[in-house]
Amino acid sequence: MTGMVYLIGAGPGDVKLITVKGRECIEKADVIVYDYLADAHLLEWARPDAELIYAGKQCKDHTMHQWEINELLVQKGKEGKIVARLKGGDPLVFGRGGEEAMALGEAGVPFEFVPGVTSPIAAPAYAGIPVTQRAMATSFAVVTGHEDPTKAVSGIHWEGLATAVDTLCFVMGVGNLPTIAEKLMAHGRPANTPVALVRWGTKTVQEVLVSTLEHVVEDVEKAQLKAPAIIVVGDVVNLREKLQWFDNKPLFGKTIVVTRARSQASAFREKLEAQGANVVEAAAIKTSPLELFDEDRRIINNTKQYQCIVFTSGEGVRYFFDALYKEGKDTRALGNSKVAAIGCATARELQKYGIVPDIIPADYKAESAVEALEEELKAGDSVLLIQPKVARDVIPRSLRHHDIDVDILRLYETTQDTSQQEALVNALTAGTVDYITFTSSSTVTNTIQLLGDDALKLLGNTKIACIGPITAATAMSAGLKPAVISDVYTTDGLVNAIVKDI
Repeated sequence: MTGMVYLIGAGPGDVKLITVKGRECIEKADVIVYDYLADAHLLEWARPDAELIYAGKQCKDHTMHQWEINELLVQKGKEGKIVARLKGGDPLVFGRGGEEAMALGEAGVPFEFVPGVTSPIAAPAYAGIPVTQRAMATSFAVVTGHEDPTKAVSGIHWEGLATAVDTLCFVMGVGNLPTIAEKLMAHGRPANTPVALVRWGTKTVQEVLVSTLEHVVEDVEKAQLKAPAIIVVGDVVNLREKLQWFDNKPLFGKTIVVTRARSQASAFREKLEAQGANVVEAAAIKTSPLELFDEDRRIINNTKQYQCIVFTSGEGVRYFFDALYKEGKDTRALGNSKVAAIGCATARELQKYGIVPDIIPADYKAESAVEALEEELKAGDSVLLIQPKVARDVIPRSLRHHDIDVDILRLYETTQDTSQQEALVNALTAGTVDYITFTSSSTVTNTIQLLGDDALKLLGNTKIACIGPITAATAMSAGLKPAVISDVYTTDGLVNAIVKDI
């Protein structure tokens, strides 16, 4: 049986710039072969059982040679596998996709090209530089800045390129920048022609340097700007002054560590990235379901007996409905019970299951939840409280004090996640982290445990940002000094609080 190899353009860097078809291919692939320039977050869409193979190539550092990659794709295709070959940008714009396709075709392995957003257009766009502009630039060319070193004669037509094309975009050209600038000026391009280098274009670590052909080599050396970068030559570079947008965002240039569970981190990361932040995911906690006993199942099968069901987190909502479905039931099992959600994030999670909460406290503290519940309940009523294995007892203790019966259903536990410990330590040790965020007391305590004896020293070099006073109190009791405490106890509130702190 012969498989299929998809030669996919992974886009220029920003994970959201991959095409819909590209994502679909990743999701169904048996094997994913990915490059250095393909964003690692793309792999989050892979099947859990997919085989992931890194085939990255950097200057003078090749994990796999091209002929080895060709052979690998042929082998996996002949095994009947669906292969997603992820290549930065577009596979046919200096991506050697044509070479890989030739090898597959000669071996009789079916393949398809899945075009991608190419960096010579996208990187300038994210720098506020259009490659064409009416009355200024009616043509552009994409040129390799790194020709095959075995060539006896350059294949670049410098004389024509220098003056016949308005905008020139050089790919992989940082190492050859002196030659590029020299050749263009020698063949008629004015020395004062604007030049921009866009490093890691479209990513939150993007850097932009603007100069002229005459001075660009010197300026790049002073700035110590390294590859990968797109070199843009032409008058359109001057438009950056008016069209700059991406690196104007309030958190651009700020590195922020997210410590919440990986299952929840992606949404928080996207909110921070939308404000321009460079996000380092370093989950300190993870959640997992608890074993259900007969009494737990009895409660799940008799939820209609409760006047109110209280959910304290989005995780609790997901684990509750997972357990409910396993018992062969759905939302109808809740009957006429009122539903309370502690926090708007919990409310949004309930809405995914078709439930609009009856009760949402004014703020997200347990004390406020008790006040809201007491207004809706009376003595003798029964409440079902969905909680993790370890939780504060404010709600059940207060309700019982008012003669309200409370059953607690503990469906999951929060434990330490060590999978990203190295990323956390490396980020803090480098001294480049501007903020570390804590969204619960457990993220504080587990982060400190992960950092060990050097915790306070490492965390002393960055600002501490906490959701609400309870998380902040945990941080302070551990010897930390929160710089940001959000008044709104949600990730949106925390993002806004960090933006205000800038």
